[in-house]
Amino acid sequence: MASSNTHPPHIQEMLRNRQRDEITEYHIYRKLAEHLSEGNNRRVLMRIAEMEKRHYDTWKQYSGREVPPSRLKIALYTTLARLFGITFALRLMEMGEEKAQEEYRRLADYFPEASQVLQEEMEHEDALMALINEEVLAYLGSVVLGLNDALVELTGALAGLTFALQNGPLIALTGTITGVAAAFSMAVSEYLSTKAEKGERQPIRAAAYTGIAYLLTVMVLIFPFLVLPNPYISLAVSLGLSLGVIAAFSFYRAVVYRESFRANFVEMAVLSLGVATISFVLGYVLREIFNIEVEV
Repeated sequence: MASSNTHPPHIQEMLRNRQRDEITEYHIYRKLAEHLSEGNNRRVLMRIAEMEKRHYDTWKQYSGREVPPSRLKIALYTTLARLFGITFALRLMEMGEEKAQEEYRRLADYFPEASQVLQEEMEHEDALMALINEEVLAYLGSVVLGLNDALVELTGALAGLTFALQNGPLIALTGTITGVAAAFSMAVSEYLSTKAEKGERQPIRAAAYTGIAYLLTVMVLIFPFLVLPNPYISLAVSLGLSLGVIAAFSFYRAVVYRESFRANFVEMAVLSLGVATISFVLGYVLREIFNIEVEV
């Protein structure tokens, strides 16, 4: 095989880039597999790792040199996998591969194996990724239910309470009671619904995912009313945090399911802020009708 030293400098650089990416992904897949117990997910990740190692060895034969992996990328993606799931981390890693695919196509003019490597990267990894089975994905619908309901119901409740009560601690107390009660109610409903489905999902786990997602959202939205003196500023911050939660979850879904981030974000944001606006107006109307005054 001809050494890469006989090729133009930009081709040599692309070759080193491909070599570094392959060995980096090899280490990522192996590290993820090593943290799993024996089973399908571990076998799938090991198969992908070995494929990446073969690709690295192919480029090494041309470059004639060892290229070290990116320790930063290894640490980043293994950490993301532990926090948010293997599928999220690996799908996110794939999102940055447009440049790699373009380099493969350009390298194919110099190295005949490049086309085959690119085909394997695009086909085999997708096929293997489809085999990965994560519990969090099976119950993602329950998480969506908890988040959506908490965002829509609690932002609306907090908006109405802000104008009706105009007292931060009292709003926080009332909102917490409302939120906790609603979380348990949603968890029970999800338990009964999942049990009635008689599918593979476990009713207790589905209920737990829904309830925990709801409670965490309640904690985030209530927090500004506990630390800020002005209830209207607290409401504005709370609505901003709700948009942050929506953006984060929409991004997660967009990565895992390859959906449109914008469509998910806009839908959830419009529903949440729309209900909040209606509730704020309702709070004002009821306050005026009943002439309620709350001492601060």
